[in-house]
Amino acid sequence: MPSPFPGMNPYLEGHLWPDVHNSLAYLIKVQIASRVGAAYTVHLNNYTVEDTSPGEDLGILYPDVEVFQKPDAVMEPAAAYGVKITPETIVLPNIKPVEINIPVVEIKDAKKNKLITAIEILSPVNKRKPGLQPYREKRLRLHHADVHLIEIDLLRRGERSLAHPLLPKKHYMVNLIRAGLGQTSVWAMNVQEPLPVIPVPLKHPDADTFLDLGKALKDLYEQGFYEKSINYRETPPPPAFTAAELEWMKGLGAAG
Repeated sequence: MPSPFPGMNPYLEGHLWPDVHNSLAYLIKVQIASRVGAAYTVHLNNYTVEDTSPGEDLGILYPDVEVFQKPDAVMEPAAAYGVKITPETIVLPNIKPVEINIPVVEIKDAKKNKLITAIEILSPVNKRKPGLQPYREKRLRLHHADVHLIEIDLLRRGERSLAHPLLPKKHYMVNLIRAGLGQTSVWAMNVQEPLPVIPVPLKHPDADTFLDLGKALKDLYEQGFYEKSINYRETPPPPAFTAAELEWMKGLGAAG
């Protein structure tokens, strides 16, 4: 069954996102690998980041943070100087960093095994503190290493990795940072719009290949049978859409 949305399906941004993230990376890899010649290899790689603020997200990547209420049976500490100690309201466990594995599609020179292009699908941890700054530093390292970078941001929540005063205010965004250039190509879309077909740069002097992001998402939705996991009578995951946007969704059979 196809998705009712022409582009990104916002219902995929909630608890389904971890599966969407990994599956989309795989389908992008397959699509690119089918188009590049023998001079290139295309593989999925994973890198690990520590999320030190897991409670700030929607709970989609981590189990809920436990809150331990103070049991009645716990003995109060001995009162000093005859002063009764006020019982605490709750006892909270220390929040330990959570290790998150993030997939990235890598296009490499087959002979030299040199990274040519990296395709990142942004995770929630990449879009909020403290993970935002390390990700921006990684972008800079790739740029200094003459690696092309494609960033696919299909999450409305969080902060954009690219900070620029002229950045369009849209729901979703794809950025292409070509190696050796001091500029970024941006494709910005609202939920009502289809996802773009974008160029994928290779090593000079080879011509660009391309990625049909809309096809990748269409294949993901249909192959993953996501309609079984989505209740379109409910409102989409936050952040909230406007009343006009929700009314538009109702015309698609979504958002109640």
